[in-house]
Amino acid sequence: MSDLAKARCVVLLTFDFDAESAQVRKTPNLPVSLSKGQFAPRVGIRRVLDMLDTYGIRATFFTPAWTARQYQQETREIARRGHEVAGHGYLHENFSELSDDEEWKVHQKSVDILEEVLGRRPVGFRAPYWEWSTRTLPYLRRFGFMYDSSLMNDDKPYLIRSEGETAGIYELPVEWFLDDWELFEKQRQNPSAVLDTWRSEFEAVYDLEVGYFMLTMHPECIGRAYRMAVLGQLIDCISKKEGIIFARCDEFVDYLGKSLSKQRR
Repeated sequence: MSDLAKARCVVLLTFDFDAESAQVRKTPNLPVSLSKGQFAPRVGIRRVLDMLDTYGIRATFFTPAWTARQYQQETREIARRGHEVAGHGYLHENFSELSDDEEWKVHQKSVDILEEVLGRRPVGFRAPYWEWSTRTLPYLRRFGFMYDSSLMNDDKPYLIRSEGETAGIYELPVEWFLDDWELFEKQRQNPSAVLDTWRSEFEAVYDLEVGYFMLTMHPECIGRAYRMAVLGQLIDCISKKEGIIFARCDEFVDYLGKSLSKQRR
C-alpha cells in the first residue's frame, strides 16, 4: 500500500458489482431487463479489472451477496487481483422499505455469504440505492463494519456520530453526479460530457485541497467500450497531478483510524 500520509488527494475508484441482482428482485420475468445487469459478469468486470491492472490501481467492489454467490468465479477474481470486496446487501434491497427483521436478515446473509465465498468478512458497506433506514447505523455497528459509503453530507471522510457520540464507523461520502449510472443510464449523457464533469470536480477538490475524490461506477454501465476509454482518459488526467494516491476503501479507512489514534496520544 502506498504511503497515504504523503497524499495531497486520495482517489477511490469504487464499483458496484450488482450484475442483475436488482432485476431479479424487481423484474424477474423481463429478459431484456435482466440482460442489462448480465453485461457486468459477461463483459464489464473483465474490462474493468484489466484497466485497473494496466494502471496498477487497487479498487473496492461493493457486491450484493446474491451476486457473489451467483458469480463466484468473478467475485473471487476481483479479490485475487488485489481488490476489496465490500457489502452491498443481498439482492440489492432498498433498506428504507424493509422491516427491522428483514433488514437484519439481509445484513446477516450478506456477511455470511461474502465470508463463505471469499474466506473473510467484509469491513465496508454501501447501501443499495444509497438508502438507509433508521436502523442501518446500529446494525452496521453490530455486524462489525469499519466504514459506510452511502451518505452525502460532506465531500470528505468523517467519523459518523450518533446522538452526540462517535459511532466508530467512518463515512466515505458519495454524490449523484459522481455516479456513472445517474449520468449515463438516467440522464443519457454523452461520455465526453461525463468526462468533463468528473474531471472538473476532481480539479476543483484538488485545488481546494479537500484530499478526497470518489467515483461510483457499475461494470454493466462503465464497462461499455467508449465509457471505458473515457475512464482511462480521466485516470490519465488525475495521475498527472502531484500527490495522487489511488487506494481501496479499506486501506484508506485503516489509515484514517491509525492517524486518529496518533493524534489522540
